[in-house]
Amino acid sequence: MPEALIEDFGKTVVAWQRRHGRHTLPWQNTRDPYRVWLSEIMLQQTQVVTVLGYYERFLARWPRVIDLAAATLDEVLAMWAGLGYYSRARNLHACARAVAELHGGEFPSTAAALQTLPGIGRSTAAAIAAFCFGERVAILDGNVKRVLGRVLAFDGDLASSAAEKRLWDRATELLPERDVDRYTQGLMDLGATVCTARSPDCLLCPVQPLCRGQQEGDPTRYPVKTRKLKRGRRENWWLWLESAEGRVLLRQRPATGVWAGLWTLPMFDDEAGARAALPDVDLETLPRIEHALTHFDWVLHTVRAEVAEEQLPGTWVAREQLARYALPAPLKKLIDES
Repeated sequence: MPEALIEDFGKTVVAWQRRHGRHTLPWQNTRDPYRVWLSEIMLQQTQVVTVLGYYERFLARWPRVIDLAAATLDEVLAMWAGLGYYSRARNLHACARAVAELHGGEFPSTAAALQTLPGIGRSTAAAIAAFCFGERVAILDGNVKRVLGRVLAFDGDLASSAAEKRLWDRATELLPERDVDRYTQGLMDLGATVCTARSPDCLLCPVQPLCRGQQEGDPTRYPVKTRKLKRGRRENWWLWLESAEGRVLLRQRPATGVWAGLWTLPMFDDEAGARAALPDVDLETLPRIEHALTHFDWVLHTVRAEVAEEQLPGTWVAREQLARYALPAPLKKLIDES
């Protein structure tokens, strides 16, 4: 892209964002790095409409990063429950503690320094640095990869780290000399509202005259990413035990793996194992649950019974106290609806 067009691209995105971009999201119109960081972590792989409620609840509970750092991981996981991708919550807590303990409760002001914190990658660090500190640095989240991939007709396969590095270089070349924060927001807004994955609205796009992908006639062929996840399938059985006093037996999952650190019903590899745990108890079979995760589809069966609390080890929790525990979304829905 010639130098004049590079300048036009930045100015066009900034002008469009000023007139037509998003301006009322709760994490906008602030230079507080805590609020921007919190939103950036929550928005990874999650839509805005889902994040809004969680964002407000987190800020109400922990208005400053040092407040979040003082919380326990169980408290953070419980507040995060249902938002998915729980490694983000664990990194969120670890990052808050690092900011509190290593940086006196103040976020570093450069993208390079921000990247040294747990859970903050290159694009997230750049977003915080651009929005809060005005650093002239490029981001490359999913929306921006799509916008730039189409504008540049970038045919490098982003499954390759070498191709992604080239796109990072191009993203840096396109940075305007000023208004980097508004430019960055503009790219995000374009990707979220106009240059969408399947049905880009090219007639409304301000950079249509500069877009090589549109000029070729099929912008949706960009960005290119050939590597596909191979989805697996898993099947497990939950043993839902409840005492006559209305307490539910929970067990905490290991610190690594799927749902790490969350609380669930006792889980077994097969139905025979679940029934063998209480061989003399008549267990009720509930409808199965089909839960889609990133890499596999999980079929969860549940058998239920009322038993005395001393029959099996674990943590017995009163139903009214379950909200304090980080339960995975399908379990929370199962209990709420039963």
